[in-house]
Amino acid sequence: MQHDDPLMVGHIPAQDRQVRSLLDSGRFTEAEAAFEELVSTGANRVSEQWNRSAVLVHRASLAWRLKHIPVALELLAEGWTDLDVDRPEGAAAAHTVSMLGYLLETIGHRGPALEMMALSVQLARDCDDTAALAHCLCREGNARIFRAATLPEDERFVQFSLARDLFEEARTLAWPGQVKRSAMAGLARALVGIGRRDAAEHVAQEALALARAADDWFTSSVANWVLAVVRRQQNRLEEARTLASRALDAAETIRDTMLMMQFSLDLAAICEALSDPVGESAALRRTVSASRMAVDALREGLGQALEQRRVAVQAQRMAMAAREAALRDPLTGLTNRLGLERRAPLLLEQTASAGRVPWLVLLDVDWFKDVNDLAGHTAGDVVLQEVAHLLRRECRADDLICRWAGDEFVVLLVGSSEESRDAGPVVAERIRAAVHNHDWRLVLGRITKAPTVSIGVAAGPANLEHLFAAADIALYRAKRAGRNRVEIDESPATDPSTTA
Repeated sequence: MQHDDPLMVGHIPAQDRQVRSLLDSGRFTEAEAAFEELVSTGANRVSEQWNRSAVLVHRASLAWRLKHIPVALELLAEGWTDLDVDRPEGAAAAHTVSMLGYLLETIGHRGPALEMMALSVQLARDCDDTAALAHCLCREGNARIFRAATLPEDERFVQFSLARDLFEEARTLAWPGQVKRSAMAGLARALVGIGRRDAAEHVAQEALALARAADDWFTSSVANWVLAVVRRQQNRLEEARTLASRALDAAETIRDTMLMMQFSLDLAAICEALSDPVGESAALRRTVSASRMAVDALREGLGQALEQRRVAVQAQRMAMAAREAALRDPLTGLTNRLGLERRAPLLLEQTASAGRVPWLVLLDVDWFKDVNDLAGHTAGDVVLQEVAHLLRRECRADDLICRWAGDEFVVLLVGSSEESRDAGPVVAERIRAAVHNHDWRLVLGRITKAPTVSIGVAAGPANLEHLFAAADIALYRAKRAGRNRVEIDESPATDPSTTA
């Protein structure tokens, strides 16, 4: 198949696009090998440069077509969950929601499918991406024409009418290529559904010619199906059977489940109408009936498994978030005392084993009672948040910053070996100066005493309790010496290389 489909470029990694290219060309042995290589390091591993949910849902569709059902469900559930968390917007999200809806429709989990595809169209409109919009319109249109076949007459007409509008717009927006051809074939089926048979045949013939030139199996399949429906309505059943057989052959070539089920049923109905030969028609009907029952059972089980897996993934994430929240101070967003006590031992051990001196900086906000008494507790909360912000700004990403209790904060420093022997006093003085020079007027107005911090600093041994006790003594000296100052523990630091 000639890959003139802009859906792939810019949204899906090249290796993923290669697997799809092989599948769309009916080269399943090569596609299987390429997919195995793609997921060899983990099916859900996605580089940060790509939209994770888009790649996962696309891989789910590849896995489904290759009959790796457990992998497809796992990827689909995770991609769906990522999408829920991220609150989708933009072209990548539009493609993701659209692919997700179409895949759910394909496996028979129809509850949210059409709603998701309609949402994808709106997302594409909102981001003003015509290429994404054309794709999303086509997917929703295809879902509606295949769903219409199972509906009563009046509801069927409504679905075909909606599909016609979707395909008309997609055909107008799309550049010459696969999307435009697909839109033309879908439009032809919608036109048959609303009684415009001559127009449908003309559009289907044009789409089929373009599809053959491009080796486009999907469009060829749908276009032949449309022509089969037209010939059946004209009571030209022999031609209808030939065209329906071609449509089913093409659908099987690309392993499109939705096409295969619909076309096999239509072919069975045409054979039944022909009764020629009776034995062949009866065998075909039995085959289709057995396949339909098996697929229905599979769909029901997969739909339930998918929903259960999705709920499980979401519950797992919520549990992880709850555990993380238990280790954080809700006011400042810093690690809380429990978080420090859990993380510090390993951090201290790693620091010492790397030959670095562990430093603990303990600070207390000066005049904090005056802030609460004169400006109110709400202003006091804001002061603590501002101090937390200043700590984040003055410390490094690897340093562990904690709100210990009340207006007390702890910073556990992780420096390079060159810096570590004097890192504590340097960082402490930087923090003190940042708080002292901060403009507190927006928070406190004309309060007499702006907040400052007194800081105690201690180095080694690699033991949180000992470090804290030493820094606390130094902090007490800083308070006694007039506040707004840094005092350093005077006991000799333990060489980290000798610390057990």
